[in-house]
Amino acid sequence: MTRYAHGTFTVTITPLPTEEGIGDPSIGRMALQKVFEGDMIGSANGQMLAVRSDVKGSAGYVAMDRVAATLDGRSGTFALQHSGMMDRGAPQLRISVVPDSGTGELTGIAGTLDIEIRDGQHFYAFTYLLPDVE
Repeated sequence: MTRYAHGTFTVTITPLPTEEGIGDPSIGRMALQKVFEGDMIGSANGQMLAVRSDVKGSAGYVAMDRVAATLDGRSGTFALQHSGMMDRGAPQLRISVVPDSGTGELTGIAGTLDIEIRDGQHFYAFTYLLPDVE
């Protein structure tokens, strides 16, 4: 049965240095730390790679997060994969649970997470499945 979780989260983004001789300095690399509140209580740590174009409002990013949380009364971890694009200010974002990344009571979790930012506040809407939740 499909489940839904809604709430807010804070995010701290810390720029990371480009490793000497590895990668391209025009690709930004950042550490991510998130704290979730609402129907999902927990935290996440991850990394993001991002590129801005010369056109205002156009950019792209990919990120991976490891989430440790309690969701629907169950605790465990899972990974999220982000793929985001801004095309002259028009956003496209896909965030999915990495298949088979769930541990503990969240083993088998699958789903997608949507993010909305309003007035500087981050909101999430998580649509998910747990194999033995009915």
